[in-house]
Amino acid sequence: MDRRITPFSGRVAASHLRGQVAAELYIDPEPHQARGNPFLLDRPEGARDRQLLSGDALDLYERRDGWAYVRAAKDGYCGWLPETALAPPGPVTHRVAVRTTWAYPAPSSRQAALFDLHFGARVQQLAAEDGWSEISCAGLRGFVPSGHLKPADSVETDPVAVARLFLGTPYVWAGNSGFGIDCSGLVQAALLACGIACPGDSDLQEAALGRALEKDAALRPGDLMFWKGHVALVADPGTLIHAYGHAMLVGYEPIATAVPRILAQGEPVSSCRRL
Repeated sequence: MDRRITPFSGRVAASHLRGQVAAELYIDPEPHQARGNPFLLDRPEGARDRQLLSGDALDLYERRDGWAYVRAAKDGYCGWLPETALAPPGPVTHRVAVRTTWAYPAPSSRQAALFDLHFGARVQQLAAEDGWSEISCAGLRGFVPSGHLKPADSVETDPVAVARLFLGTPYVWAGNSGFGIDCSGLVQAALLACGIACPGDSDLQEAALGRALEKDAALRPGDLMFWKGHVALVADPGTLIHAYGHAMLVGYEPIATAVPRILAQGEPVSSCRRL
């Protein structure tokens, strides 16, 4: 079983895994939310696997020495985060619809911001007046511009347009935020915003998303191009938009440049897929 999407901490497992993994304890998880955009780690104090956003719904399976083992509801990704990054579950009415916004103690941008929120973060709108919304997110409260929010049940229609919101964002391994994002994080942000279920890592995405295209098929905007360990969105028939380490940011790259560049590193295109 893939540890990334199997809720088993090594000691505690989800109840439905009884008979499939040998655990000391099988439980039904407690609902929580993520606070502060924490990274999921492969073990306490371990390596980064993926990043959560403030307000993400979580299933909590275990607490151990200041760490918590959780499963993200949006994509099933499992891992460890500090207990301080947990918050009780709360209502959600809206989602952040811009790359990054800041929450202020009052409806004014002239004060020091309290905390940051990123595209896809889920919040509760408490009140709205004069272009500002008072919001609550994972136990934190503040004011954000109302234009930075959309109803939580609304969906975007164009994954490429969503990806464009992140142009210039620094490349950060396992990142999922407006401060830093990686290739699969960009694709996931774009697809989830359009109501398309999407795993967190590129290999999982290649296995789960769309249908494989023939090698010589004409590409369309929104198609996905995969290499081992990398994924890019087709922005137009000759151009990719992706978060890539070569440039260390989200940017456009001609397909005619990207394919030979990555092939020179020993990685041919593994598939192109259409949603």
